[in-house]
Amino acid sequence: MEYQIAKPGRIIIAHLSEGDELYECIESLAEKENIRAAAVLITGGFRKADVVVGPKEEKPKIIGNFKHFEGPGETLGVGTIYCDDEGPKMHLHAAMGKGDEIVVGCPRGGANVFLVLEVTIIEITDTTAQRKLDPTCGLKLLNLEN
Repeated sequence: MEYQIAKPGRIIIAHLSEGDELYECIESLAEKENIRAAAVLITGGFRKADVVVGPKEEKPKIIGNFKHFEGPGETLGVGTIYCDDEGPKMHLHAAMGKGDEIVVGCPRGGANVFLVLEVTIIEITDTTAQRKLDPTCGLKLLNLEN
């Protein structure tokens, strides 16, 4: 296990509206506000989402198994923002449901807002944390090296 001690910075609240794209909105906000690291909380609804629900393959590299969620439905999620060499990147896991259908996973294939999505971003300061490509699994993972 690796770890660092960091400090809380600004707290940003955002209201995403019908049709907004989750990752595009949050990552562009992080870019605009120069957020290098943060915790992210979401509450609201998704119109639709493409969700990684586990690996389809693990070797030679991890390939995500995607499930399509067709709402409108409710969602809540928690994630992080850390920068890679291209800027802020969010990693978020969420539960979403409509009636008896429940999907839990990472909506990195895209997620569109239904009606409203409340977002709370808690900036993390005094850290060197970033995302770096792990050549073994093929994903950009959290890295705490200086």
